[in-house]
Amino acid sequence: MPSDLERRQDIGGPFQGEGTHKTATGATAAAIKRDMVAGPDPADLGEPLRNTQEPITKDVNGVGNGPQVRSTSDAVEVLCGPLINYRRMSGEQTDHPIWHGSVLIVAAPGNIPPNLQLRCASRSAEEQNFKATKLYEDPKSAFWQWSISAPILDTESEWIYTIPTLVKPKTGESLSDKPCRFFIPSRHESMRIMFHSCKGFSVGTDVDAWSGPALWNDVLRVHSEKPFHVMIGGGDQIYNDGVRVDGPLRPWTDIANPKKRRDYPFPEKMRQECDEYYFDNYVRWYGHEPFATANAQIPQVNIWDDHDIIDGFGSYTDHFMRCAVFRGIGGVAHKYYMLFQHHLPPPISTFTTDAPQTTKAGGENGDGVQLRDTWVAKLDRLDDESYIIGKKLGPYVEECSRNIYCQLGAHIAFMGIDARTERTRHQINYPETYEQLFNHTGTKIAASNGAIKHLILLLGVPIAYPRLQWLENILQSPIIGPIRFLNKRFGIAGGFFNQFDGNVDLLDDLDDHYTAHQHKKERKYLVERLQTIAKEYNVRVTILGGDVHLAALGRFYSSPKLAIPAERDWRYMPNIISSAITNKPPPQAVANLLAKRNKVHHLDPETDETLLELFDENPGAGQEGVKPKTSDSNHATMPSRNYAIITESHAYAPTNGVNGYANGVNGEAGQGFQLPKNPREPLHLGEKDAGTKHPAAGGIERSGLAGPDGLDVTIKVEISSGDPSGKTQGYGFSVPGLDCRGYKGQGEKW
Repeated sequence: MPSDLERRQDIGGPFQGEGTHKTATGATAAAIKRDMVAGPDPADLGEPLRNTQEPITKDVNGVGNGPQVRSTSDAVEVLCGPLINYRRMSGEQTDHPIWHGSVLIVAAPGNIPPNLQLRCASRSAEEQNFKATKLYEDPKSAFWQWSISAPILDTESEWIYTIPTLVKPKTGESLSDKPCRFFIPSRHESMRIMFHSCKGFSVGTDVDAWSGPALWNDVLRVHSEKPFHVMIGGGDQIYNDGVRVDGPLRPWTDIANPKKRRDYPFPEKMRQECDEYYFDNYVRWYGHEPFATANAQIPQVNIWDDHDIIDGFGSYTDHFMRCAVFRGIGGVAHKYYMLFQHHLPPPISTFTTDAPQTTKAGGENGDGVQLRDTWVAKLDRLDDESYIIGKKLGPYVEECSRNIYCQLGAHIAFMGIDARTERTRHQINYPETYEQLFNHTGTKIAASNGAIKHLILLLGVPIAYPRLQWLENILQSPIIGPIRFLNKRFGIAGGFFNQFDGNVDLLDDLDDHYTAHQHKKERKYLVERLQTIAKEYNVRVTILGGDVHLAALGRFYSSPKLAIPAERDWRYMPNIISSAITNKPPPQAVANLLAKRNKVHHLDPETDETLLELFDENPGAGQEGVKPKTSDSNHATMPSRNYAIITESHAYAPTNGVNGYANGVNGEAGQGFQLPKNPREPLHLGEKDAGTKHPAAGGIERSGLAGPDGLDVTIKVEISSGDPSGKTQGYGFSVPGLDCRGYKGQGEKW
């Protein structure tokens, strides 16, 4: 028999420690069984809870005493939030699966928020209540999290959550009269996914000229017409680079001597200033409309990248990355990444050269100076099984990598690789971490007994992308030497070199790429492991990547000499490249140059790769005043702000069709399709007419082109950067499901 603790974790009630989650009453059970026929056992859903109003300054489930603050009002002043996250499903292989997520607010210290109230707007049922858990508190803020769960029903369901007594600071205006809504797909279908990356601005960008985060208006427009079930953040959810320009690192950045900069300490005063900077930056960006509204309505799943810390973090030279300042800001950035993006408590203290115990991870007592008037929850109570935690500490952020595995509805598995915590200039992830990830993922897919048809892999940067080694060679060649000398002596070409290690500024971006020469072997290993997963478990693999501030579609596929149709090809893996949703794109000339470098590359004798010529026309082509984004010859890269929509190609229909779908067996639609001589052109029926004329281009209707196990993809591209409404042009294509069981194609001997 499972223990009570194990049972509560498994059924999905909010595990907050002994006595905080009780079984429902018989009356509650009867109501739910009557009104939610397809719901789970009501004992798994909880009942209303009473706040214990434990003292703010003392809690046995954390470290530190917290600020000596007491509120005289029941109102909770909200500095940021609510933010909603998706975590996982439980009971996936039963008739009563459960959705698990969390809600976070950042509040002024001194009060305990009431229970979160959750009800289903699609069915009449008793309201569920969930108790708040304090993650972290200091004199300026308190982070409160609610672990929530809901049954996944026979049809798509709308859920409404309310947190009473929330008010705006200073004005006291109530926030509780505007309940937040989110959607859960039917138990027969997978989630409708919105994917984005780079939702901040680089230092020096004219924000007004780019109409701020305008594309979030388009996201909300689409969401109101056809709801998103999950929002995947591919990294750079926030840009913290300003810490070195107009923040507390400016004096350090201005030090001209590289050795003095490397040897500079990171004392408690600098740590406090950086802590305040990162906190304020998160509150400002996550509270900025219309992104704030999306945060509250579309459950998020995030991994981080360099700008969540600082530009290029992990990709500078090793001896410089190990300096005190980089280790210090890495710790501060990780703290707020855990809180804002994962709704989890941070380590009890972060690196500072004033406290020797913080220079090595894993200390139980932490830094007493940092814990003064501060309280931190214990992570082991609040962590979640959706995470795959690395076994070795990262080299610069001395924490373990936090990778993600979860199921996105009925048929899609998701794996997000933390490609920043373990990163160095010569390595992206430890070999041991890859073993953990693929062993875990393989076990989960096998346990689905064939229900999982698709694996979506999230990487911070693209992996099927044009090679730029020629540019790396130039930037590292002796011809750069005289320019570097003039830069050091006279400041010539100041913007060409970074202010950290003195190398060419573009090099850290190039070193980040999987296609960089030093990552070549690791890239090949990763792709081949994905091919093994696809072939062994008969699942299609689709890769998501951001970072590069343009849109494109890369694909790996079997060499044409093997004559394997895409529907049967386990090597066919599209790489959806969508970036940036907010930051400005590169110049048109850069995108055109990348398109010219769009060669057919050979990963190995059996695997080729190239970009699809997806963009049949420029966004807003023919509209008055809309300038073209690319040259007439560039149909492969689109330098315009964008985001992606991913959904199942076919809708579930309870008919006599195959596997409950109204359409035929996957792959039949591709019969008779002729492979092109130029692989930059469509490789299967789902890529035919890719672009504005594809049935998936609108991002609302399903195309039906990819078989019951395939996906439709829409890349929504901004038409005009000066338009604050963020109107977009859609470019569509489909990804077929995979059926490689027993297939023996030309040249195949298995």
